[in-house]
Amino acid sequence: MKLVIVAVALSLGLLGIQSIDIDARYQAIGLLAGVAYGLSAWALFNDLKGTEWLTVLILPVLYPVAVALFYFLLPVRILSRVAILSIFGIGMYALLLTENIFSVAAIRTIQLLRAAHAVGFLLTLLVAFFFWDTLFSFRLAPWWNALGVGITSLPLVLQGLWSVNLEEKISREVINNSLGLSWGLMSLALMISFWPVTITIASLFLVTALYVGLGLVQNRMSGRLFKKTITEYLWVSGLVVGLTFLLSRWK
Repeated sequence: MKLVIVAVALSLGLLGIQSIDIDARYQAIGLLAGVAYGLSAWALFNDLKGTEWLTVLILPVLYPVAVALFYFLLPVRILSRVAILSIFGIGMYALLLTENIFSVAAIRTIQLLRAAHAVGFLLTLLVAFFFWDTLFSFRLAPWWNALGVGITSLPLVLQGLWSVNLEEKISREVINNSLGLSWGLMSLALMISFWPVTITIASLFLVTALYVGLGLVQNRMSGRLFKKTITEYLWVSGLVVGLTFLLSRWK
């Protein structure tokens, strides 16, 4: 019941932000992040311990923030915004359920853990896309794009890698891999900023890089990094790089 209450409350908060004057919306989104942390912590309080107050609550905070930022880019049509709100509410509930499974699985074995990993991975990619599509829509200098991608990717990668083994403390391996992947994404963001591609293509290019990098490291940490797995990820990365070249507006 708590999870439903939080999902509905944050959906209403997201709706309320749209009625605020545009000059105050970013402050409102910051407030929404704080509310999301508080409500999510309340909903998951019984199973949270130690570093889980950080790792488990990263996505429940970043998800509403990313959606709120992306919401500004949508056309002012009731149908599209109602659809986004509905999807957000369902996604928020699924996310809280996923994080609840993670916090419980850190204590004892639970059968739903594999499904939770899949949902968490998917929502990580979705949040990244919302953040980066919004970032590139500001049409900032390439250096700012790279910095923005680095700042937003670090917590996303950190929670994604921590969720593999659900350790009591954040290990050095998780920290080092998180920093390495974030640095790689920063470099790719800098590079793609100079390419003549659309905002959506640039965002999808980076999300694919996150998919490949995070997926490979997660499989290595879980002991499932086989030759077939590497080949599949390489095919995906090669396909996306090729499509990015083809869709570039070269003069």
